[in-house]
Amino acid sequence: MVEQQADGGIRVEALTADYQAQAEQWAARLGLPLQDDAAAFAVQVGDDGLQIQQLGPQAPGPVRVDFVEGAAAHRRVFGGGSGQMIAKAVGIAQGVRPRVLDATAGLGKDAFVLASLGCEMQLIERQPLVAALLEDGLARAAKDHEVGQIVARMQLLNGNSIERMRNWEGEAPQVIYLDPMFPHRDKSALVKKEMRVFRPLVGDDLDAPALLEAALALATHRVVVKRPRKAPIIDGPKPSHSLEGKSSRYDIYPKKALKA
Repeated sequence: MVEQQADGGIRVEALTADYQAQAEQWAARLGLPLQDDAAAFAVQVGDDGLQIQQLGPQAPGPVRVDFVEGAAAHRRVFGGGSGQMIAKAVGIAQGVRPRVLDATAGLGKDAFVLASLGCEMQLIERQPLVAALLEDGLARAAKDHEVGQIVARMQLLNGNSIERMRNWEGEAPQVIYLDPMFPHRDKSALVKKEMRVFRPLVGDDLDAPALLEAALALATHRVVVKRPRKAPIIDGPKPSHSLEGKSSRYDIYPKKALKA
């Protein structure tokens, strides 16, 4: 069940009558009402799949997961392939495509990049609304001839990331990728539509040290943490080195060399 927000609730609604049954199914799954005039957010079901719309004046547009078109498609074609910093951070090299757990999957953008480069991905997103968007986006992408082959390498897992890692079943991931929500104080950091919508829903990942600890205990080869470029490292062991870009960096915690 999704927790209601202190500053307004969340409702589920169908954008057309054709999707009323699906809206009712999602409302039951998420434990949310179909009617709430005071809601601050709406989970909407329509032709474009599932989306979250912040309500009220000056609210940004809806947020949804789309791996087939838009930014994901552009990055897949023009993103730089295995030369991208994220690829180097997780250890992609000639003949090396590690098995990666993205334990803070969000909208799945980074996981999709790694899957498009050939990595077998497992994803955990603990916020139920965000996980629902991700589930819906993966299901729609699976129907696309080209992109379906990529998302076939992406397995969505349910639950709390820390608990799942501490009680892991099956073969451990070689690499664990973390991108915890950072406690921003600079409002300019919230200009992205997704951040404006998600921060009231998700909040900050104040348990990032426990997340890192669980990841280091589980990963067989390395842990990679994505951070804002000027943000401090997560409390705990120090990374061996970092890869730094214009706005973000990747802190790398190696355990064992990845080999072809």
